[in-house]
Amino acid sequence: MTNQLRTKGNPWALLPLLLFIFTFLGAGIFLEDFYALPSPVAVLVGIVAAFLLLQQNTEQKITTLIAGCGESKIITMCIIYLLAGAFAVVSKATGGVDAVVNLGISTIDVAYFPLGIFLIAAFLSTATGTSVGAIVAIGPIAVTLAETSGASLPLIAGALLGGSMLGDNLSMISDTTIAATQSLGCKLKDKFKINLFIAFPAAIITLFVLFYLGLNSEIKAVNIAQQSFELWVILPYLVVIALALLGVNVFSTLLLGTVLAGIIGFLGSHFTVLEFAQKIYEGLTSMTDIFLLSMLTGGLAAMVDKAGGIDYVLYHIKKAIKSKKSAQMGVGTLVGFANLAIANNTVSIVITGGIAKEINDEYGLDARKTATILDIFSCIIQGILPYGAQVLLILSFANGKLNFFDLLENAWYHLFLFIFTIIAIYSSFWDRWIQKWI
Repeated sequence: MTNQLRTKGNPWALLPLLLFIFTFLGAGIFLEDFYALPSPVAVLVGIVAAFLLLQQNTEQKITTLIAGCGESKIITMCIIYLLAGAFAVVSKATGGVDAVVNLGISTIDVAYFPLGIFLIAAFLSTATGTSVGAIVAIGPIAVTLAETSGASLPLIAGALLGGSMLGDNLSMISDTTIAATQSLGCKLKDKFKINLFIAFPAAIITLFVLFYLGLNSEIKAVNIAQQSFELWVILPYLVVIALALLGVNVFSTLLLGTVLAGIIGFLGSHFTVLEFAQKIYEGLTSMTDIFLLSMLTGGLAAMVDKAGGIDYVLYHIKKAIKSKKSAQMGVGTLVGFANLAIANNTVSIVITGGIAKEINDEYGLDARKTATILDIFSCIIQGILPYGAQVLLILSFANGKLNFFDLLENAWYHLFLFIFTIIAIYSSFWDRWIQKWI
């Protein structure tokens, strides 16, 4: 791809990609579960369609498919997924997740439940790289706290949703961060720095809002059962976060974190050496879906690109772009619409990452900022989708005592994150200020 788009492209070449999206979306709507049909199977539908509908002979299509699946960035992304999965499962097996939750719950006052839930969810999702995992771990406790104290359930649920998405967006072992940085070809720590300058002010304002609303709500004191936990099992999470911030290679960071978690687990009699190996394998296999999805989507995207589909999308996006700022907004809008269609922020980034890279290079954008915008917009949309996994989990834990619109009204972090992202895109002052500090 040269600096100037070669052609207007071929709209028909997009059919296999659209078929993949509509298969995934249609199955989710029909089955009332967007995770019932495995996403790699939906991608296979698109790949079969590409073989049937696109030009070139079969040998050429196979060559293109394999080249796309084996592209270096795709393979790098997949290996990082595997290592992140191993770290997450091993550290959880040592009691790390329970320790974080119990430490937080046991140290917060009833008046600060919303604020505390936000902070606990943010740390846990940052440390583990998953918003869903944080919600699963904290959700039942948060609902119980709201019911027993009389605190606002919508406010606490909104705090849980915001905190979990904050950590997922910032975490350097999150699927979305890995996908965004690998797609744009920038370093995890560099994207984190840009991301932090947008997410941090949004989080600070959210904390003030939660503090004010929590302090002024009618609540009663409750006795929280103290759960025993070992503080040192949190150490692997802190080490991984610190090493990533220091710029240590992500492969080394995750390997060291996994080994440290294994040592702690062995010394604490949480598992034997053999069980440690089994936990590593469990972590690797837990990433099978996202591994296959990324690899196969890379192959499908290569076939669509070869047939002119990507050129067609780029040509029409370019017509709407008038400046670098509108180019950045175009990237955010693109991934946002993709997320609306498939209700999965990681998949949305994987699908649109290649196009975002082309736009980034075409308009001379900062890859770190483009990756951040890609991740943030997918985070915002994913966090407010009524059929997204995060919202559905929280509503299910509330067991009919909370509706979607009450939850949405209390999604303060998402609102402030959107505002600061728009400021970061359109404010020249922000760009000058950020360059001064980074």
